[in-house]
Amino acid sequence: MSTASTGTEPDNHAAPARQRVLAQTRFETGTLLRNGEQLLVAIVLPAMALVGLALSHSPSLGPGRRIDLAVPGVLALAVISTAFTGQAISTAFDRRYGVLRLLGVSPLGRNGLLVAKALAVLTIELLQFLVIGGLGLALGWHPEWIGLFAAGLMTLVGTWTFVALALLLAGTLRAEGVLALANLIWVLLLGLGGVIVPPSQMPAGLSRIAALLPSGALGNGLRAAFIDGRLAAVPLLVLVVWGAVATVLASRTFRWSD
Repeated sequence: MSTASTGTEPDNHAAPARQRVLAQTRFETGTLLRNGEQLLVAIVLPAMALVGLALSHSPSLGPGRRIDLAVPGVLALAVISTAFTGQAISTAFDRRYGVLRLLGVSPLGRNGLLVAKALAVLTIELLQFLVIGGLGLALGWHPEWIGLFAAGLMTLVGTWTFVALALLLAGTLRAEGVLALANLIWVLLLGLGGVIVPPSQMPAGLSRIAALLPSGALGNGLRAAFIDGRLAAVPLLVLVVWGAVATVLASRTFRWSD
Protein backbone atom coordinates (compact mmCIF):
# COMPACT_ATOMS: atom_id res chain seq x y z
CA MET A 1 0.00 0.00 0.00
CA SER A 2 1.44 3.39 -0.94
CA THR A 3 1.93 6.21 1.49
CA ALA A 4 -0.41 8.32 -0.62
CA SER A 5 -3.29 5.95 0.06
CA THR A 6 -2.66 5.83 3.80
CA GLY A 7 -2.38 9.60 4.15
CA THR A 8 0.90 9.29 6.04
CA GLU A 9 3.20 11.00 3.56
CA PRO A 10 5.31 13.74 5.16
CA ASP A 11 4.38 17.38 4.69
CA ASN A 12 7.35 19.06 3.05
CA HIS A 13 5.71 22.45 2.73
CA ALA A 14 7.23 25.35 4.68
CA ALA A 15 5.08 27.23 7.18
CA PRO A 16 3.52 30.50 5.98
CA ALA A 17 5.85 33.49 5.97
CA ARG A 18 4.04 35.12 8.88
CA GLN A 19 4.52 32.05 11.08
CA ARG A 20 8.18 31.78 10.14
CA VAL A 21 8.84 35.42 11.00
CA LEU A 22 6.94 35.22 14.30
CA ALA A 23 8.76 32.04 15.29
CA GLN A 24 12.11 33.65 14.57
CA THR A 25 11.00 36.78 16.45
CA ARG A 26 10.27 34.68 19.55
CA PHE A 27 13.65 33.01 19.21
CA GLU A 28 15.49 36.32 18.80
CA THR A 29 13.64 37.87 21.74
CA GLY A 30 14.34 34.88 23.97
CA THR A 31 18.00 34.93 23.01
CA LEU A 32 18.31 38.59 23.98
CA LEU A 33 16.50 38.05 27.28
CA ARG A 34 18.61 35.02 28.19
CA ASN A 35 21.90 36.80 27.47
CA GLY A 36 23.02 38.16 30.83
CA GLU A 37 25.41 40.75 29.40
CA GLN A 38 22.85 42.18 26.99
CA LEU A 39 20.12 42.13 29.64
CA LEU A 40 22.48 44.07 31.90
CA VAL A 41 23.07 46.73 29.24
CA ALA A 42 19.45 46.82 28.08
CA ILE A 43 17.57 47.06 31.38
CA VAL A 44 19.70 46.92 34.52
CA LEU A 45 22.17 49.70 33.69
CA PRO A 46 19.52 52.15 32.36
CA ALA A 47 17.40 51.52 35.47
CA MET A 48 20.42 52.13 37.71
CA ALA A 49 21.23 55.29 35.76
CA LEU A 50 17.68 56.58 36.29
CA VAL A 51 17.78 55.95 40.04
CA GLY A 52 21.21 57.59 40.27
CA LEU A 53 20.07 60.66 38.34
CA ALA A 54 16.90 60.97 40.40
CA LEU A 55 18.72 60.81 43.73
CA SER A 56 21.66 63.08 42.84
CA HIS A 57 22.15 66.68 41.79
CA SER A 58 24.91 66.13 39.27
CA PRO A 59 25.34 66.33 36.34
CA SER A 60 23.11 69.26 35.49
CA LEU A 61 20.21 68.29 33.24
CA GLY A 62 18.94 71.82 32.67
CA PRO A 63 15.96 73.81 33.94
CA GLY A 64 12.88 71.90 35.06
CA ARG A 65 12.07 68.96 37.32
CA ARG A 66 15.08 66.66 37.34
CA ILE A 67 13.12 63.42 37.07
CA ASP A 68 11.16 64.77 34.09
CA LEU A 69 14.46 65.49 32.33
CA ALA A 70 16.08 62.22 33.36
CA VAL A 71 13.47 59.69 32.22
CA PRO A 72 13.43 60.62 28.48
CA GLY A 73 17.22 60.50 28.40
CA VAL A 74 17.30 57.08 30.03
CA LEU A 75 14.63 55.83 27.61
CA ALA A 76 16.83 57.02 24.74
CA LEU A 77 19.76 55.17 26.31
CA ALA A 78 17.63 52.02 26.49
CA VAL A 79 16.84 52.25 22.77
CA ILE A 80 20.54 52.61 21.95
CA SER A 81 21.40 49.67 24.22
CA THR A 82 19.01 47.31 22.45
CA ALA A 83 18.89 48.59 18.87
CA PHE A 84 22.61 49.28 18.55
CA THR A 85 24.78 47.57 21.16
CA GLY A 86 22.72 44.40 21.57
CA GLN A 87 22.02 43.94 17.86
CA ALA A 88 25.58 44.67 16.78
CA ILE A 89 27.03 42.07 19.16
CA SER A 90 24.43 39.34 18.55
CA THR A 91 24.51 39.80 14.77
CA ALA A 92 28.30 39.76 14.66
CA PHE A 93 28.52 36.46 16.53
CA ASP A 94 25.67 34.98 14.49
CA ARG A 95 27.67 35.85 11.39
CA ARG A 96 30.86 34.38 12.86
CA TYR A 97 29.24 31.03 13.67
CA GLY A 98 27.44 30.79 10.31
CA VAL A 99 23.95 31.27 11.73
CA LEU A 100 23.14 34.17 9.40
CA ARG A 101 24.26 32.25 6.33
CA LEU A 102 22.14 29.21 7.24
CA LEU A 103 19.04 31.24 8.07
CA GLY A 104 19.50 33.35 4.95
CA VAL A 105 19.11 30.30 2.70
CA SER A 106 16.33 28.73 4.80
CA PRO A 107 12.61 29.24 4.04
CA LEU A 108 12.77 32.21 6.43
CA GLY A 109 15.00 34.06 3.99
CA ARG A 110 17.12 37.15 4.52
CA ASN A 111 14.19 39.56 4.47
CA GLY A 112 12.29 37.43 6.99
CA LEU A 113 15.35 37.31 9.24
CA LEU A 114 15.72 41.10 9.17
CA VAL A 115 12.02 41.60 9.91
CA ALA A 116 12.23 39.14 12.82
CA LYS A 117 15.24 40.96 14.26
CA ALA A 118 13.43 44.30 13.99
CA LEU A 119 10.34 42.90 15.74
CA ALA A 120 12.51 41.38 18.48
CA VAL A 121 14.17 44.75 19.08
CA LEU A 122 10.79 46.49 19.32
CA THR A 123 9.55 43.82 21.75
CA ILE A 124 12.56 44.34 24.02
CA GLU A 125 12.14 48.11 23.78
CA LEU A 126 8.51 47.81 24.85
CA LEU A 127 9.66 45.86 27.91
CA GLN A 128 12.31 48.51 28.60
CA PHE A 129 9.79 51.34 28.35
CA LEU A 130 7.45 49.53 30.74
CA VAL A 131 10.21 48.93 33.30
CA ILE A 132 11.90 52.33 33.06
CA GLY A 133 8.64 54.24 32.62
CA GLY A 134 7.14 52.47 35.62
CA LEU A 135 10.24 53.18 37.67
CA GLY A 136 10.13 56.81 36.57
CA LEU A 137 6.47 57.15 37.59
CA ALA A 138 7.33 55.66 40.97
CA LEU A 139 10.05 58.31 41.35
CA GLY A 140 7.64 61.14 40.52
CA TRP A 141 7.86 61.46 36.74
CA HIS A 142 5.03 63.53 35.22
CA PRO A 143 5.19 63.21 31.42
CA GLU A 144 3.05 65.13 28.95
CA TRP A 145 0.86 62.26 27.81
CA ILE A 146 -0.15 64.19 24.71
CA GLY A 147 3.41 63.65 23.50
CA LEU A 148 3.10 59.84 23.37
CA PHE A 149 2.60 59.83 19.60
CA ALA A 150 5.66 62.02 19.06
CA ALA A 151 7.67 59.83 21.44
CA GLY A 152 6.54 56.69 19.61
CA LEU A 153 7.54 58.14 16.24
CA MET A 154 10.93 59.23 17.55
CA THR A 155 11.47 55.77 19.05
CA LEU A 156 10.60 53.99 15.79
CA VAL A 157 12.86 56.22 13.70
CA GLY A 158 15.61 56.02 16.31
CA THR A 159 15.33 52.23 16.37
CA TRP A 160 15.66 52.07 12.58
CA THR A 161 18.70 54.35 12.71
CA PHE A 162 20.55 52.45 15.41
CA VAL A 163 19.71 49.01 13.98
CA ALA A 164 21.11 50.18 10.64
CA LEU A 165 24.26 51.40 12.39
CA ALA A 166 24.48 48.08 14.25
CA LEU A 167 24.25 46.09 11.00
CA LEU A 168 26.84 48.37 9.40
CA LEU A 169 29.23 47.59 12.25
CA ALA A 170 28.36 43.89 12.62
CA GLY A 171 28.52 43.19 8.90
CA THR A 172 32.01 44.52 8.33
CA LEU A 173 34.15 43.77 11.40
CA ARG A 174 35.10 40.55 13.17
CA ALA A 175 32.93 39.57 16.12
CA GLU A 176 35.58 40.34 18.76
CA GLY A 177 36.10 43.79 17.29
CA VAL A 178 32.37 44.45 17.23
CA LEU A 179 32.07 43.38 20.88
CA ALA A 180 34.78 45.83 21.98
CA LEU A 181 33.77 48.70 19.70
CA ALA A 182 30.01 48.48 20.35
CA ASN A 183 30.54 48.64 24.12
CA LEU A 184 33.04 51.49 23.76
CA ILE A 185 30.61 53.47 21.59
CA TRP A 186 27.86 52.88 24.16
CA VAL A 187 30.04 54.33 26.91
CA LEU A 188 31.06 57.32 24.76
CA LEU A 189 27.47 58.09 23.78
CA LEU A 190 26.40 57.81 27.42
CA GLY A 191 28.93 60.41 28.48
CA LEU A 192 29.32 62.67 25.45
CA GLY A 193 26.50 61.83 23.05
CA GLY A 194 23.76 64.06 24.44
CA VAL A 195 21.67 61.12 25.65
CA ILE A 196 21.49 61.59 29.42
CA VAL A 197 22.91 65.11 29.58
CA PRO A 198 21.11 67.33 27.03
CA PRO A 199 23.41 68.93 24.43
CA SER A 200 22.28 72.34 25.71
CA GLN A 201 24.05 71.61 29.02
CA MET A 202 27.38 70.78 27.37
CA PRO A 203 30.23 73.12 26.40
CA ALA A 204 29.49 75.07 23.22
CA GLY A 205 31.64 73.06 20.79
CA LEU A 206 30.61 69.69 22.14
CA SER A 207 26.97 70.80 22.31
CA ARG A 208 26.76 71.37 18.56
CA ILE A 209 28.38 68.01 17.81
CA ALA A 210 26.16 66.09 20.26
CA ALA A 211 22.99 67.64 18.80
CA LEU A 212 23.95 66.29 15.37
CA LEU A 213 24.66 62.77 16.62
CA PRO A 214 21.81 60.24 16.45
CA SER A 215 22.11 59.77 20.22
CA GLY A 216 21.67 63.47 20.95
CA ALA A 217 18.84 63.72 18.42
CA LEU A 218 16.96 60.82 20.01
CA GLY A 219 17.47 62.23 23.51
CA ASN A 220 16.30 65.70 22.44
CA GLY A 221 13.35 64.25 20.58
CA LEU A 222 12.11 62.22 23.55
CA ARG A 223 12.62 65.15 25.91
CA ALA A 224 10.58 67.40 23.62
CA ALA A 225 7.84 64.78 23.43
CA PHE A 226 7.54 64.00 27.13
CA ILE A 227 8.30 67.46 28.54
CA ASP A 228 6.70 69.78 25.96
CA GLY A 229 4.28 67.36 24.33
CA ARG A 230 5.53 68.14 20.81
CA LEU A 231 7.33 66.53 17.89
CA ALA A 232 10.82 68.01 17.48
CA ALA A 233 11.40 68.36 13.72
CA VAL A 234 15.17 68.94 13.73
CA PRO A 235 16.08 65.88 15.86
CA LEU A 236 13.73 63.79 13.72
CA LEU A 237 15.47 65.00 10.57
CA VAL A 238 18.89 64.21 12.06
CA LEU A 239 17.78 60.65 12.81
CA VAL A 240 16.33 60.19 9.31
CA VAL A 241 19.59 61.34 7.68
CA TRP A 242 21.70 59.04 9.86
CA GLY A 243 19.30 56.16 9.28
CA ALA A 244 19.23 56.60 5.51
CA VAL A 245 23.02 56.83 5.20
CA ALA A 246 23.60 53.86 7.52
CA THR A 247 21.02 51.76 5.66
CA VAL A 248 22.63 52.41 2.28
CA LEU A 249 26.12 51.67 3.58
CA ALA A 250 25.01 48.54 5.43
CA SER A 251 23.21 47.18 2.37
CA ARG A 252 26.40 47.57 0.33
CA THR A 253 28.94 46.29 2.83
CA PHE A 254 27.14 43.70 4.97
CA ARG A 255 28.65 40.21 4.77
CA TRP A 256 26.42 37.27 5.72
CA SER A 257 29.38 35.08 6.64
CA ASP A 258 33.04 35.53 7.55
